[in-house]
Amino acid sequence: MTTAIADDSVAIVRRVPLSRGYRFELVKLVSQWRIRLLVLACWIAPALFVAGVSRQSTLPSDTLFGRWMHATGWAGPLVMLGFAGTWALPLLTSVVAGDVFAAEDRLGTWRHLLVAVRSPRRIFVAKSLASLSVILLLVAGLVCSSVVGGLASVGNQPLVGLDGRLLTPGDAAGRVLLAWLCALAPTLALAAIGLLGSVALGRSPTGLLLPPLVALGMQVAQMLPLPVAVRLALPGYAFLSWNGLFTSPAQLGPLLIGVAVSLVWAVLATALAYLLFLRRDFTNLAYDGAGRRALTLGLLPLAALTAATVAVVAMAMPSTGSGIEQDKVQRSVATAFAHLYRLQTRQLHRPAVTEAQLRTTAACTKSDGQGAQEGAGNDWRCVVTWHLPDVAVAGTAVYQLDVASDGRFVADGDGPKEVNGYFLVRTPTGDAPNPLWQFDGNVELLDTTSKG
Repeated sequence: MTTAIADDSVAIVRRVPLSRGYRFELVKLVSQWRIRLLVLACWIAPALFVAGVSRQSTLPSDTLFGRWMHATGWAGPLVMLGFAGTWALPLLTSVVAGDVFAAEDRLGTWRHLLVAVRSPRRIFVAKSLASLSVILLLVAGLVCSSVVGGLASVGNQPLVGLDGRLLTPGDAAGRVLLAWLCALAPTLALAAIGLLGSVALGRSPTGLLLPPLVALGMQVAQMLPLPVAVRLALPGYAFLSWNGLFTSPAQLGPLLIGVAVSLVWAVLATALAYLLFLRRDFTNLAYDGAGRRALTLGLLPLAALTAATVAVVAMAMPSTGSGIEQDKVQRSVATAFAHLYRLQTRQLHRPAVTEAQLRTTAACTKSDGQGAQEGAGNDWRCVVTWHLPDVAVAGTAVYQLDVASDGRFVADGDGPKEVNGYFLVRTPTGDAPNPLWQFDGNVELLDTTSKG
């Protein structure tokens, strides 16, 4: 009889395995109609969007790689990545991670869950892993759907990079997938912030809105004339720095820093959410957030992390100010022009020429040479000079540049019209605008690559 009682006692205190708790939380998430709707949308809508836009006569040329959606199926996933980093991923992390703990507060089911699982630690881990699994499923849907839509509507064609170099389909595919993989880091950071808000703010809807609000704040900060060290210290910078993958050599400095900062934010925010969760009072049915502890254990450590990251980046990297300097702009414009000139030469069936023969240079000024020759703005003007074999007179072309604070620029041809004016050229995929008419480029903010 004693043995039976002892066995019963052991059975009563036995905790639910983590794998079973994870499956339970995953089923709870997937059973929600809004999660099912998001999964369906992420796996279908991007393909329809990319295929539809690729067949339109007007392309989103103001979006990075949007002007190439008629030329290659690999441009569509990059356009979708730009949209996802701005809007879709913050909202997805909000709906999934920002509500995973708050839902139990609204329903008043914490006591039932604790009785069943008997371990707040296992509950936290199971809920975090379940939300992470759903977020990865949604991101995978965005990637696969946009790739399928682009390849099905346009085809597996070469992609023009941000330095004007033509990337083979295989190279473009690898860089596109790597860009999406790097975007997972800031997505995890936003998901961790969602977990923190869901734990700290309880049933308050503010916790649900925390990831998109943080993402919006970081986007606004990236548009301000802040020093480059401050930009790199924000976890959302990895949503922008994947641009550096599409230059040769790849501009990996800002990308690696952005990914590392995002992962550190993800770990710290998750750890803070864990500490707050273990310290909460599960017996209080009117619990409505951690109150003052949400400030001391939530906001202040993240603010301290940002300050420390700014200091580390500022000391480790030689770049100061905005990172957009005259010589960098000139070098980027000249490189992109040289590669695109060769592309135009092939499209027009002219004699082939190499970059070494062209000897392309660019002379760029900001605000007509008035004031400091650095920083973002739409008042950059560049005069590009190149040479052709057996031609004594050098060719020149003028471009107006709009340089964004993250280093991305759009060059708009301003003559002569036979070089960088608007006209159509025949390509294997159909008629396309003159590649030298307008093109995108990227100025590396850090002095980490060769200046040759």
